[in-house]
Amino acid sequence: MEKPVYLDYNATTPIDPEVRQAMQPFLDQYFGNPSSSHIYGVQTRQAIEDARIQIAQLLNCFPDEVIFTSGGTEANNWALKGAAFQNRKKGNHIITSQIEHPAVTEVCIYLQEQGFSVTWLPVDEFGRIDVKDVAQAITPSTILISIMHANNETGTIQPIEEIGALARSRGILFHSDAAQSAGKISVDVKGLNVDLLSLAGHKFYAPKGVGALYVKRGVQLEKLMHGANHEQNLRAGTENILEIAGLGKAAEIALRDIEKNTGQMRKTRDHLYNLLLDELSGIKLNGHPELRLPNTLNISFPGMEANILLDELAGIAASAGAACHSDSVNISPVLLAMKIPEEYAKGTLRFSTGKSTTITEIHTAARLVIDAVKRLQPGAELPAEETMVSGQIKLTRYTQGLGCACKIRPQFLERLLRDMPPVTDKNVLVGTNTSDDAAVYRISDEMALVQTVDFFTPVVDDPYSFGAIAAANALSDIYAMGAKPLFALNIVGFPTNRLPEQVLKNILRGATDKAAEAGISILGGHTVEDPEPKFGMVVTGMVHPAKILTNCNAKPGDVLVLTKPIGTGIISTAIKRNMADETIALAALEVMMALNANAAAIMEQFSVNACTDITGFGLLGHLNEMTAGSGVSCIIKSENVPVLKGVYELAMAGAIPGGSRNNLDFVQPHIEWAPTISAIMKVILCDAQTSGGLLISLPANEAGEYIARTLAEYGIRAQIIGEIIEPGLGRIIVV
Repeated sequence: MEKPVYLDYNATTPIDPEVRQAMQPFLDQYFGNPSSSHIYGVQTRQAIEDARIQIAQLLNCFPDEVIFTSGGTEANNWALKGAAFQNRKKGNHIITSQIEHPAVTEVCIYLQEQGFSVTWLPVDEFGRIDVKDVAQAITPSTILISIMHANNETGTIQPIEEIGALARSRGILFHSDAAQSAGKISVDVKGLNVDLLSLAGHKFYAPKGVGALYVKRGVQLEKLMHGANHEQNLRAGTENILEIAGLGKAAEIALRDIEKNTGQMRKTRDHLYNLLLDELSGIKLNGHPELRLPNTLNISFPGMEANILLDELAGIAASAGAACHSDSVNISPVLLAMKIPEEYAKGTLRFSTGKSTTITEIHTAARLVIDAVKRLQPGAELPAEETMVSGQIKLTRYTQGLGCACKIRPQFLERLLRDMPPVTDKNVLVGTNTSDDAAVYRISDEMALVQTVDFFTPVVDDPYSFGAIAAANALSDIYAMGAKPLFALNIVGFPTNRLPEQVLKNILRGATDKAAEAGISILGGHTVEDPEPKFGMVVTGMVHPAKILTNCNAKPGDVLVLTKPIGTGIISTAIKRNMADETIALAALEVMMALNANAAAIMEQFSVNACTDITGFGLLGHLNEMTAGSGVSCIIKSENVPVLKGVYELAMAGAIPGGSRNNLDFVQPHIEWAPTISAIMKVILCDAQTSGGLLISLPANEAGEYIARTLAEYGIRAQIIGEIIEPGLGRIIVV
């Protein structure tokens, strides 16, 4: 598979071949501890000092003013915390800007919590700070100013020299985060009038995990790292010789080739911009048109959603300036500070070129962007030459949300439902008075109708499988109410300008086959044009009014039985990110496609008090609805909760959907965690499921037989995961 054109050099850069060569001896030959006095230590110590000189030459400072760190984040943390705590007797006021990298903003927020006062300076429409605003913000207690050299999103270069001169005239320490500027423009600490300056190696062709902090002679910082007297007794820890050698070489190359590299980056950046301007009207350049990094192009495409546009650009690696969700648009703080109108901001992409970017790559990228933007415009149609077939489609590439993980946040939904008017129709047996996912309406003394709806985005790449999973998910709510499904209607959102109609046909075929397995027909439905593929069903079922199950009748002494393992949200996220191997993906697929019909059929023969199915709000979210609605508390034994193979490892690797994190935030006030429950396990227990199992509350003396029968008759491995312990306010104890 051909790799996409890489236009995300502001995120990270590849290791330069010369840098790799400079690092090689420290993998093969030189391994000594640089603190040792013998020849092995002397060799590695010399490499560190050589690198220190190379960094000093890049920055135009003394070698002893360069301290090596683990990266730009540590350098920023040390500069800000070290300066603040060292000088807190002089004052407690810090000045920074609204457009800093999180490695600065998060530190400033932390310092506020420690009693420091922080002024957040605004920027103009180009993202530039006014030196007059800095002057006005200074107070007698100001001890530190921190302003980035160049912005990582827009590339706008700040008036660092003038701010530095102002700070020096007032006796205030001045720090600048130069992670994005080093290697792209001159970073002369004397000319910039800075006291502290941070570097990140991976931004200028050195390896990740190494950086440096310039500390002007005479500046005192409180230590962050305590231990032996490494790095002039300023930063403890045996030096990372391999990467420090690489950082030094990268600094040498950056200084040596600055004019050539700057010219190449500017040439390719401007060419991309001009090609886009020629064919796309209304696009907006964000950032200063001249005082900007030579490689950075931040463009807003009005009427677009950045995440959807990026999905269309599989042939390009770039970054979005906004993320659009079901109930919000998360625009970057930089664009917000610049007051970019939402119509533009939500369609913002950042392209950043590198020293090896070619004109050919730029032409390829421009064509891809132009075609994608035109294809996503209202009224556009899929090109006639589009011949994609279902087997070539990776559905998860066409969507941001994943299954039930893309539900509106429970916090938001709770506020909406709170304002719903009360139901007065006496025939409504289950409505908004409970947290059940279905409504029940009495038709006669012998019959009540149950109706539910589910609608979500793909969780797997195959269209047929997605349709089947969506159908199984929609049917699950009927089974959880103790009802039998009667018929269903489709709900479809489909991007006809992004995907061929065969994809939708296969989604519908998967849903139809799953409905047939449940013994019902799909009688029609409704379709809308949508930027993302979505599918769901309205399912109507039937139940005797006396046999309705809800999630609100769990009783003390009941045990809780779960009929399917959890973790499908995490695995779906991993599938989208190409992190899940085929075995793990197939196991999740099997779980999501399995109907809850058999588990429900066996359930009819037992004294079930409450039941719910585990979907978008996760196991603990739905359990919280059950305990709160039933007025009880419960204990969950985490080691008994069935979890799909590979879920813990994928969660550790970061494959956690935003919906799962939202679920955890929502239920936290109701959970009492045992100290042994890890942060990862907490997320897994709240993972947003698609077509999850039934959570059943039934008397303890019946649970064993229920589990035995579901296993014997249908191969369902249900497990007891906890028990209802007492009347209460919905408290959940996880042990």
